[in-house]
Amino acid sequence: MDALTRDRRSAAQIRAAIESGERLGISALTLYEWLRGPRTPEELRAQEALFPAGAAVPFGHREAAVAADLHRAARRPRARAVDLAIAACALAHGAALWTLNPADFEDVPGLSLYRSR
Repeated sequence: MDALTRDRRSAAQIRAAIESGERLGISALTLYEWLRGPRTPEELRAQEALFPAGAAVPFGHREAAVAADLHRAARRPRARAVDLAIAACALAHGAALWTLNPADFEDVPGLSLYRSR
């Protein structure tokens, strides 16, 4: 989501992904992390234009079951609870996870990390 902040560090990568036909989405958990802020009105407008809150991938029973499995198998699961739940959303939907912190997810079995082209 740093593409939406003042520095817009990954804006070019998001633009390139969209232009190449990638479908981008946001999990409700990632949206939660983003919205807890602090956020400027401009950042919130940009987020809503790119990742509408109403289209966020929910964290339902299927995602919860996958997250619980990941929690039981992970190292330091309590410190990583939200990251594991976000990974579970990607796994449950067969999606690659876009992250600026790949080391946080490298040990999640079966998870594909999005690599910008």
